[in-house]
Amino acid sequence: MKVINDLYDYKNYKIVQDDAVFKFSLDSILLAEFVKLKEKDKVLDICTGNAVVPLILSYYFPNEIIGFEIQKYIYELALESVKINQKENQIKLICDDVKNAKNYFPGNIFDVIVANPPYFKYQNNSLINENQNKAIARHELFLDLESLFQIVKQMLKEHGILYLVHLPERLEEIFYYCEKYKIIVKEVQFVYTKETGCATIVLLKCIKGASNSLKVLAPLYIENRATYQKCFRGCYK
Repeated sequence: MKVINDLYDYKNYKIVQDDAVFKFSLDSILLAEFVKLKEKDKVLDICTGNAVVPLILSYYFPNEIIGFEIQKYIYELALESVKINQKENQIKLICDDVKNAKNYFPGNIFDVIVANPPYFKYQNNSLINENQNKAIARHELFLDLESLFQIVKQMLKEHGILYLVHLPERLEEIFYYCEKYKIIVKEVQFVYTKETGCATIVLLKCIKGASNSLKVLAPLYIENRATYQKCFRGCYK
């Protein structure tokens, strides 16, 4: 059933969801909070879902944001979310496979690309959700890691920034494709549920055409946090 919820604790922001097919996760909030934008940065959000990342970015920044979502119903939820928050002049959404981005934009046009892609590989014997919407969101049915980096290579300006959220167990592959496509990892942020246990997700800041120098940031523990706002960065003006 489609519902309108508060967008966590972002004051006066709403999100349109349907828990039968798709609900945003904490990963999207943390990814948006991890992003830093300059005044004129043009932003592409890959796998935008119901537009959580663009909406949170719009909470902090006035930049133009383009979001791609392949699933029509999820895209329609995103359109409603953008409209209900009166962000139509800032957030533009496209319902298409992001591999077709070249049909909408020339190459090397975006200053920042943000991506919360499907986490799990798909093979013939993979166990996937019977709900197609959830399966597409979680498994690499339409977008695998290499395809993601090919898109980033094509759409990102030289020295542009990729912000990516993914699973720690996929880091070896991520580093491989970063090296292959010259999208160099500059910062790694591990996120833990609590201080005992392994990291549950990892956030990366990568720069196209940068020199090799890697910073591993202090861990973030999310158990019992009252808010995730500004959990990675200092105070805003």
